[in-house]
Amino acid sequence: MKHLFEYYNEIFPAHWDEPALTDYNGTTEYTFGSLARQLARLGLFFKSLGIEKGDKIALCGRNCANWGVSYLAIAAYGGVVVSILQDFTPDDIKQLINHSDTKLLIVGPYVWQQCTKDASVIRESVPQLKAVVSMTDFNVLYQRSGEVRVNGIEDIDSLFKQTYPNGFTPADVHYRTDNLDDLLLINYTSGSTGSPKGVMLTYRSLSGNMRAGHQFLPNKPGQTLVSMLPLAHMFGQLAEFLFPLSGGCHIYFLTKTPTPTLLMKAFAEVKPYMIVTVPLVIEKICKKSVFPVINGKYMRRLWRAPFGIGPIIRRKVKNKLMAAFGGQLKYFIVGGAAVNPDVENLLMDIHFPFIVGYGMTECGPLIGGCYVYEFKAGSAGHALPGNEVRIDSDDPLNKVGEILVRGDHVMTGYYKNEEGTRAAFTQDGWLRTGDLGLIDKKGNIYIKGRNKSMILGASGQNIYPEEIEDKLNNMDGVAESVVVEREGKLVALVFPDMQGELTFRKPLAELMRENLQKLNDLLPKYSQIAKVELQDKEFEKTPKKSIKRFLYK
Repeated sequence: MKHLFEYYNEIFPAHWDEPALTDYNGTTEYTFGSLARQLARLGLFFKSLGIEKGDKIALCGRNCANWGVSYLAIAAYGGVVVSILQDFTPDDIKQLINHSDTKLLIVGPYVWQQCTKDASVIRESVPQLKAVVSMTDFNVLYQRSGEVRVNGIEDIDSLFKQTYPNGFTPADVHYRTDNLDDLLLINYTSGSTGSPKGVMLTYRSLSGNMRAGHQFLPNKPGQTLVSMLPLAHMFGQLAEFLFPLSGGCHIYFLTKTPTPTLLMKAFAEVKPYMIVTVPLVIEKICKKSVFPVINGKYMRRLWRAPFGIGPIIRRKVKNKLMAAFGGQLKYFIVGGAAVNPDVENLLMDIHFPFIVGYGMTECGPLIGGCYVYEFKAGSAGHALPGNEVRIDSDDPLNKVGEILVRGDHVMTGYYKNEEGTRAAFTQDGWLRTGDLGLIDKKGNIYIKGRNKSMILGASGQNIYPEEIEDKLNNMDGVAESVVVEREGKLVALVFPDMQGELTFRKPLAELMRENLQKLNDLLPKYSQIAKVELQDKEFEKTPKKSIKRFLYK
């Protein structure tokens, strides 16, 4: 297997003066040469801060070029990346820093501002943390008392010149590639509720994912891409950063919340060769701009005509969509959830270059995929190279069972969570995905249901409804609740506690409005509740008294 840093060892020197990472509408930009130079400087910086090889270094901030630089610098230095979503609460961030044994935190300005509202989050509550460094300019924001060593990356410039007296040149690029089975990354899939699940991924897992990308979605230097999914999650981290960079592509980081207006402007200007997104993006565009045109009485007849006007209309719709996405699109990759069948059928009709992939954080993240024009409607591709997929069923073609995976991509386990690790695997070593499905004779995977209750946010964030429900169920007037997704928004279904004292002192509707405000104050923006909807009877339950979540939409 080709190590992920073998790609960078080849690409960086060969395209030294070409652009690599850029903040869209920002001032930060790296060529492949300046990127390599910064990785070397940061390695010396980490050593000056007392960080040793194998130490955990956490990243927590918005998508930006310096997030990517930090990630690669940690890996090149021999540290372990700990990726934490910036939208977690300060308490969650504190717990995950502690749980991961993080020695150094590289943080964005928004997160630092939130954390320093309570100084104990950084100082008293994380005693093993040696330092906090700004992701914006790599200046030191905090150092543990008695360990003040260096104030910023500029302080090691003299050391850098001593180390590379002739300047850092392409000949100096030789990253380590003999450590495939070393730990590269701890990726936290949620906040602090229960036992945190820090997915441990090795260089082998990420290298296997990269191999699959180059086999099925080949790219080349000079192509461009817009990074919009959260880099703290594996889907965005691999598909919008590690993989395209390994092919010599130029990545633009949005650095802001990816609103529809901002996205379409960026696509028009950047002209990406590939777009990686969640279903909501393409579904909104089709429902707003395409379906109203083609669903008229006469247009529907013309649309289906096999000859003459039919192909012309379908070609015009395809060209319009292609132009909206910048005109250079080769791959439109959708992941994280199923695509609306009407939208999928439309895209298949017009031969739009889209594919639905299948994965999970525990596989770094890819499990299934295929070539764009081999894609079968309703499927999620087939097992990718290095993976094996089977259905826990005596008739995997016709009888639904849990999807099980093993191979190069699969995690080694959850960090400091032996119970969770044991539960994640079968006795013979297959990873339990928690998804239900079938596999056809050609190996295509069809997902038929999900054991898991995770909801995918509009911008790619993982939302775990149980975490929200735990908070809501502790509020006045709430007996039990279920959080569901409707048209891209979260709704809390609540069965009220009619025996509660406060229920009789104020109207239920007023109490629930207060609860909604209190609840959202406790939640990151991406998982906030749009409304509370009261239920007139208890939720239906299994014999184990678990709520039958699948009954509630």
